[in-house]
Amino acid sequence: MSQFARLLHLVDSSIPTGSFAYSYGLESSITFGLINSQFGLRNYLYSYLQQVASMEIPFINSVFELVQPEMEQELQTMAAEYDAMMLVPAIHKASVVQAKNWLKLLKLFYPDAGMGAVKEWFSVLEIPMHYTLVFALCLKKIGFSLQDVQTMYLHMALRDQVSAAIRLGFIGPMEGHKLQHDFYSIFDNLLAAHADKPYSHASRTAFLLDTAQVFHEDIYSKLFQN
Repeated sequence: MSQFARLLHLVDSSIPTGSFAYSYGLESSITFGLINSQFGLRNYLYSYLQQVASMEIPFINSVFELVQPEMEQELQTMAAEYDAMMLVPAIHKASVVQAKNWLKLLKLFYPDAGMGAVKEWFSVLEIPMHYTLVFALCLKKIGFSLQDVQTMYLHMALRDQVSAAIRLGFIGPMEGHKLQHDFYSIFDNLLAAHADKPYSHASRTAFLLDTAQVFHEDIYSKLFQN
């Protein structure tokens, strides 16, 4: 029961990892008119979650498969491939910042879990820390199951996008939480399609969202002002 309570704490939106202030391509898509209706927002969320499932879940799966003594070599290959797939500068930067914040928090919460080793791996291998990999490595060391971590990641991705839509004034709070509730119904299908895939099968599928995010630095961001 206490492990479940700790999981609830880690998915709390008040955890300061930086994801709360990061909208991926949502704010840019609204600003440039790619999303201009409730129907458009639903399509955006569906595409976004499909990409999360096809891109991030396979890497999380592979992190949980890492074992010694091949762990460092496999992690290096995996991390290098993940870094190469971060094609948008803003996404790359946000991933690294969130990874550092997440690791700092988990070291504070679990001082005896050896979280320092995670940072050492990336330092020795001389590769950037990315949020998805650090997220999975830390939770694996704590002892959470792969299934819980997969669901937790999807939940956090959906929650942050809905929260961003609310803070942008595109939808109201009640409407946003109803939307989030509705989207949980597709989690099982998304995970069923990617739950067993390794990182070699990871793919980015929402290129229009990536393109919108490229132009994020050119807009006046309401989220970061908030």
